[in-house]
Amino acid sequence: MTSPLRHLPRLVALGLLLVAARVSAATDPSFVLTGTSEQFGSYFPSYLANGYFSTLTSVRGTEPTMGYMVATMDYAKDDIARPAAMPGWNEIDYNPGGGWLNSTRVAKEIFTDYSQTLDMYGATLSTKYRFVYANKSTDVQVTTFVSQDAGHLAATRLTLTPQFDGSVQLTFPIRLWSEHQPRFPIGKMTGDEMIAAVIASGQNLDNKPVPTPDRAAVWYPGVVRVASNGGDTKTLTLWLDGRAEQGVAVAQAVAVELPKGLEVEDVQLEQGPYKLSLNLKAKLHKGQSYSFTKYIAASREGWGGNAQADLVLATQARKTGFDSLLARHQAAWHALWKSDIRIDGDAKVQQAVHSDLYYLLSNTTVGTSWPMGACALTPGYAGHAFWDSDSWVFPALLLLHPERAKPIVMFRHRTIGPAQERAQQYGVKGTMYPWESDPETGKDYTPHFAYGVFREVHVNADIAIAQWQYYNATGDEAWLKQYGWPVIEQVATFWASRVSYDKANDRYEIHHVTSPDEAYDDVPNDSFTNAVAQKALRIAVKAAKKVGAQADPQWSVIADKMYIPFDEKNQRHLDFDASVPHDKITWMGSSLAWLMYPNLDLPMTPQIRRNDFDFQLHELKEHGDDPNEMMMVMLAVGSAELGDAQGANDWIQRNLVGFLKPPFNVRTETVANNAGYILATSAGFVQSFVYGLSGLRIDDDGLTEAYAPTLPSAWKSMQLKGVHFRGKQYDITVEHGADGKAHLTRKTL
Repeated sequence: MTSPLRHLPRLVALGLLLVAARVSAATDPSFVLTGTSEQFGSYFPSYLANGYFSTLTSVRGTEPTMGYMVATMDYAKDDIARPAAMPGWNEIDYNPGGGWLNSTRVAKEIFTDYSQTLDMYGATLSTKYRFVYANKSTDVQVTTFVSQDAGHLAATRLTLTPQFDGSVQLTFPIRLWSEHQPRFPIGKMTGDEMIAAVIASGQNLDNKPVPTPDRAAVWYPGVVRVASNGGDTKTLTLWLDGRAEQGVAVAQAVAVELPKGLEVEDVQLEQGPYKLSLNLKAKLHKGQSYSFTKYIAASREGWGGNAQADLVLATQARKTGFDSLLARHQAAWHALWKSDIRIDGDAKVQQAVHSDLYYLLSNTTVGTSWPMGACALTPGYAGHAFWDSDSWVFPALLLLHPERAKPIVMFRHRTIGPAQERAQQYGVKGTMYPWESDPETGKDYTPHFAYGVFREVHVNADIAIAQWQYYNATGDEAWLKQYGWPVIEQVATFWASRVSYDKANDRYEIHHVTSPDEAYDDVPNDSFTNAVAQKALRIAVKAAKKVGAQADPQWSVIADKMYIPFDEKNQRHLDFDASVPHDKITWMGSSLAWLMYPNLDLPMTPQIRRNDFDFQLHELKEHGDDPNEMMMVMLAVGSAELGDAQGANDWIQRNLVGFLKPPFNVRTETVANNAGYILATSAGFVQSFVYGLSGLRIDDDGLTEAYAPTLPSAWKSMQLKGVHFRGKQYDITVEHGADGKAHLTRKTL
């Protein structure tokens, strides 16, 4: 049958497809999150991002907010590396004659008929309200996006419909942020010194009321030093060149588009130490709508050019037009959503899955070797790359978006050198990857007050496991030989030099480590650490065979004789050596759930798995406080492994309570704190479905049904759409069969 679109001009056909896609998305509430005036006091900002740069959202939709650029770090003296806030690009301000929009207090009687919608299907923020102030009112609409189609571009459009005739003022600034004060020498402060310094500055690290960040006193942004800037009132453009403190060069440019027929009274260029702006006076007429658009181009050293190159991009974007750029951006996002997780039977869970996928996709790049910061493109956890990238984010993306998971494993290959230097520093061989890696250089920038986590060496095994997962999922032997194997081999070399041989018991042990349950520092034989080291060594043996290399015979010997502490009487694993009391109050209570998590999935009998799980629950109740959400998602996966659909559903539901901050489902590390944008927890929630309910594992035999699938009784189905595996694509569906059990089917696309 001939398609009715076939004989239409290609652009018209594309336009019709885009309209159809928008209509489809508009009817699917799981992609839509909306804030109202009821949340003015509890508004937790989301962000718009394309993996390369970002901006935070704001209540009015027009305020200046901080944004960040991938791996663009500030290296101030005696400090840790931290993300440098890029000059604020999103702001537009409006004064109808009685006061500026962005300076007016946020109140229901001033911002009436308010709504702000994050359309996650097209990654677009739309804000609408009537601005009623000083006896004048104006209908306001704001639309902002950071382009997924053209990585260097973003745009924001302000549409004004005044309910009066008269002259108004508008400004189109770039905010040149001042350096954060006070700055602390966190690179060399002890924990006690840091706390004392924070208190002396009139701050604290306690949990704060929503939405104030809990740790802003230490996770503050770095600075971009602007070297040159300028603008042109005739072409309505702005530009700047700068450099992150002792870091990479950055650049930005702005091109402003005015509504046709606008009666412009004056345009001025404002250049100051904190603000570069085009300031406009114009005459508006009652009931007529006027759209003002600000096109932004941004770049950094190693990704794009200088300010003049950005100026060309921004002015070209203006020629292309807002509607066309927006359509291309949304089409790029629609293509991403072809790989999705669909749940039939629980609208709230479906919406949470989509928000978590939205945040993960917003922070991914393609064809790079940049990792994802623990708190996305924000200053949280100083933008450093933790094992979160390898064990949480990477597996969540691998089956749905392997091209977006790949930069995480490529980062570890790119930074082998610094990891080898660090191993030498600590007297071991191979690579010793940092607990907190600078995403640009790969160097160790763990704060001095957290110095003890140099013992949390399981990160090295986690990295090797991710490399092997990528190979297993893609089957790319050329990649394995060139990129994966060097990482895996060096990690195995590390473990062979790090273990100790216990001759009396004929076993290998690992001493002086920090458990994933981090309150237990400097313990012997942490079970998770020993188990992932064992798996990394066995991976190295298999990888060597694949690439035709010679494996060290000692790797197999060590793996076969690795000691993993076990309680014979109670038939369960121990968290670590029995000589260490298990009695501390922690976020997790125990780390036994880590043994069941998909990246490790330590082989054990069903009964031992049940015993481990029961002990984990007991300890979470007895020794847990304000649990980290990483534990909640592990319990969902653990329940699924045990075939407990109701238990898995209970833990999935628990993930919806308190962790998701309104109005845009920003996940926080715990219910009580506001350490937000934690990508590991978003990824963990996604893993609850990809590997939990499905029972699937990526292993040497393929995409294996390692556990029977589970499905909550109230759900009709769960579908993993557009799964990529070894060059093929599948839709994988879990649904209830006639026998009442959950069944998994695969459909090749």
